[in-house]
Amino acid sequence: MHCIPRGSRQCGCPVIITSIFHCIKIQFHNVKIYLMQCRKGSAVQGYQEGQRVIAGAICPNFNSYAAQDGYASQDGSYLSARGLCGCHGYKATAGWRFGNLIDGTQAEYVLVPDAQANLAPIPDGLTDEQVLMCPDIMSTGFAGAENANIKIGDTVVVFAQGPIGLCATAGARLLGATTIIAVDGNDHRLGIAKKMGADVTLNFRNVDVISEVLKLTGGKGADSSIEALGTQATFEQAMKVIKPGGTLSSLGVYSEDLKIPLSAFASGLGDHTIRTALCPGGKERMRRLMNVIEANRLDLGVMVTHQRKLDDIAEAYDLFAHQRDGVLKIAIKP
Repeated sequence: MHCIPRGSRQCGCPVIITSIFHCIKIQFHNVKIYLMQCRKGSAVQGYQEGQRVIAGAICPNFNSYAAQDGYASQDGSYLSARGLCGCHGYKATAGWRFGNLIDGTQAEYVLVPDAQANLAPIPDGLTDEQVLMCPDIMSTGFAGAENANIKIGDTVVVFAQGPIGLCATAGARLLGATTIIAVDGNDHRLGIAKKMGADVTLNFRNVDVISEVLKLTGGKGADSSIEALGTQATFEQAMKVIKPGGTLSSLGVYSEDLKIPLSAFASGLGDHTIRTALCPGGKERMRRLMNVIEANRLDLGVMVTHQRKLDDIAEAYDLFAHQRDGVLKIAIKP
């Protein structure tokens, strides 16, 4: 995966390929971020050719109304000229371009939209592997924790301990939660959740999660829950474990209409908050995430469970699709 910039306003980068293998999407712009050595267009200032950079999965235009309103991931301003978005520029999920509205980044050359605002230099002291998760997985998981209204001393339940859920668990710990309950059906992932900051792990195949959470909280319920899978079942459980006035932070990508459990929702009178999010992007977001890693607050290297050569990428896809050998993420190298 090599990215090289073309054109006057965009920057690509010859891949240093240590790209992450993300299921169906290994992209550069809106989905996963990748490391590259930069060659720049004339309108991109402050970068040197050969410099290592990352770009978030979400690559918004930060001059847009949506971005300046605080919702850069919902920026569709670049679609207005094609009649695909109103002049206001708001369009749900349109900030996600790579692998969504434009091609992904498994290629020798990649154009990074709005490169000036989206390319973040990698500090010399950090390896490629250390920052591989920043562009998508880490940013998304942390957004789930940030949206959960976590206060110091809170109890937080995180449903699903895939890579995003694991980052949400780590983010909850960094934000000051003192009781973090990780829920999953895979004991191997629950073991990793412990390393990410979980205080209690619950395998939903073995216990009644709702009863256990109520027991652990003295019947009150958790202050917040984070739903990181995207199914009706996990959404309902995330709703049922929070206290009156609690927050449900959803990171799931749902494929059908959701139903809200009426009793858990207190018929709409329980002062609950439900928040959703799409991975935040931009170079400042990337800089802050890399600061967390550089300060040794978090090691996400444990998530890169396998490595494969680019020539073997088909086998890597098969390994990931069938979830063999404890796979979480696969680093693809030339």
